[in-house]
Amino acid sequence: MHYIESGAGTPVVLLHAFPVDARMWDPLRGRLEEQVRIIAPDQRGLGESALDGLSARGMVDERSASLIVDRPGVDVAAADVVELLDRLELPRVVLGGCSMGGYVASAVLRAAPQRVAGLLLVDTKAAADTEGQRANRLNVAARAEQEGISGWLAESMLPNLLGASTRQRRPEVVEELRALIEAQPADGVAWAQRAMASRPDSLAALRGFDGPAMVVVGSEDTITPPEAAREMVDALPNGELVELSGVGHLPSLEAPDALAQVLLPWLASIDV
Repeated sequence: MHYIESGAGTPVVLLHAFPVDARMWDPLRGRLEEQVRIIAPDQRGLGESALDGLSARGMVDERSASLIVDRPGVDVAAADVVELLDRLELPRVVLGGCSMGGYVASAVLRAAPQRVAGLLLVDTKAAADTEGQRANRLNVAARAEQEGISGWLAESMLPNLLGASTRQRRPEVVEELRALIEAQPADGVAWAQRAMASRPDSLAALRGFDGPAMVVVGSEDTITPPEAAREMVDALPNGELVELSGVGHLPSLEAPDALAQVLLPWLASIDV
């Protein structure tokens, strides 16, 4: 599993959204690394992380790798994260995830709650997909495998990934996100969509986590709107809600200053 690391102090693992990679955290990382140690992995099949079973400890046997590729799931992605923590000898971390990264963070919480000292959920949700959402994901996965992703994936997703304010006023962010999407491997895109389509509801896992938790949502997020954020905060025993005005689904790209401003004091309060 490929990852980007910088800074020193409290270890903070940040899991990226779909369909991008760990570079989506770069604007935020630069604002946090003087206070904390940021570890931002590319999730399985995206960025520079392999799809075929290349893990933090090396290549698994061919049969196991084939099974993992054939059985996409957020639990598999969560196992990659736990394995990375083992490799880095980190017994506990602050775990954060945006969108798909939030689904994987919740899967880590189900599998290894003792590894999570604090939980950050950014523009994500606890609910499983509806039948319609699941069907759409499977259709996107099939098209990615058949046609590749060039052109159509970015065009179809950009209007929803970024808030209206960002799209209207910050064309450089639109182009940055377009480039990140276009850089992703088609087979990794397909695997990730199938993994998300099969994920369970995570509300029970959130109810069982009594550590510090922050839920961040952009006021202009149409994919996982503020109502979804409030549902998660209501489930978390020690949840705190932050809504960022004029921001869509990807605040680390759209409003890194505002996001860092709320995260720095919260991170400083967590004992890992």
